[in-house]
Amino acid sequence: MARAVPAVERAFDVLELFLDAHELSAPEITAQLGLPRTTVHELVGTLSERGYLMPAGRGSNRFRLGVRGFQLGAAYAERLDLAREGQLVAEEIAERCQETVHVGVRDGTDVLYVAKVDSSHPVRMVSAVGRRLPAHCTALGKALLAALPRADVDELYGNRRLEAMTEHSITTRKALRRELDAIAEGGVAGEYCESNESVACVAAPVRDQSGAVVAAMSISAPILRWNDETEAALRELVAEGASALSERLGHTGS
Repeated sequence: MARAVPAVERAFDVLELFLDAHELSAPEITAQLGLPRTTVHELVGTLSERGYLMPAGRGSNRFRLGVRGFQLGAAYAERLDLAREGQLVAEEIAERCQETVHVGVRDGTDVLYVAKVDSSHPVRMVSAVGRRLPAHCTALGKALLAALPRADVDELYGNRRLEAMTEHSITTRKALRRELDAIAEGGVAGEYCESNESVACVAAPVRDQSGAVVAAMSISAPILRWNDETEAALRELVAEGASALSERLGHTGS
């Protein structure tokens, strides 16, 4: 790795203070970073000239983020590709657990798979990118549904009985609401033979730069390799993977 440039690091230190503060004065920046006053004035002056900082008002000695940072962020967001980024993170997670990893998005009451990495084991689940499944029958779908206001979930499903894919599938709105509440509280969704009699799965939500849930990541395994210890480990890993993908989409966790 190349040697870090101290002057550049200090400039980023200044900018990153504004992640938690709307406005700051040069003395406040000096106090928070412990840098010499002249250094801070030079940094603030340079960042202002380049459009990364701007005066908080006419004649003000306080500063806020300038438009240049927004332009960079917008360019970054415009170039993001959920399927591509999801595939990259899914490959990393699959390598660590050797099980099948999916990334999916919600389309109405369905979940649509947009990225997939197969298990390295000879016994694996059959699925494909582009395939749709009922969201309420999958861990991926339930992770996505749990992010919705309950009124939106009720509107999606109305009063009709939910389609069952196996005898373990959720078939009533009341049972679905109860499970979604538990998922929203715990952060990770689970599924045991609800979409496939031989497969169990865990999933976690993926957020974009605005904090909105835009996708979910799951890890699936045949029940012959599933037990309490495995489930606990995969729950932790899928949450880590979803967090990593969220970071790639610009989510800061705040």
